[in-house]
Amino acid sequence: MHTIVERELELELILTPERSIPVPALLSHRSDDPYAVHITFHVGSSAPVHWTFARELLTEGVRHPTGHGDVRVWPTWNEGHGVVCVALRSPDGEALLQAPAGALSEWLEETLRVVPPGSEANQLDMDDELWALMASHPSFLDDSGEKGC
Repeated sequence: MHTIVERELELELILTPERSIPVPALLSHRSDDPYAVHITFHVGSSAPVHWTFARELLTEGVRHPTGHGDVRVWPTWNEGHGVVCVALRSPDGEALLQAPAGALSEWLEETLRVVPPGSEANQLDMDDELWALMASHPSFLDDSGEKGC
């Protein structure tokens, strides 16, 4: 059985240093995808925006700056409250989001209880995944459905 740890959280989309808007988000971690976190942003468009990145990036980022490229995460303070900044970049644009550090850390702690660090590989059934991949490419299997050379 797989476990899903979800939390709805209101993030702030930073538009300028003086202006931000609230963005409802759903944070999700699945034990069958143990290395990843999934964030769905509801930004007022016809479809939500989905991002997936390494859970380790987020767990490190609540303590110190981490990441490069498309996802960067760092802790800071805003008006006397601990926050975690998440900078996202894609071909469609860039976004700087701010999450309350306490709520984000609580959700991360719950994911770490479900899948402790270092045990992620134990959650994966690599044999089944490999067979599913090979079955989706029939040239890897002979006529009996067995692995061919």
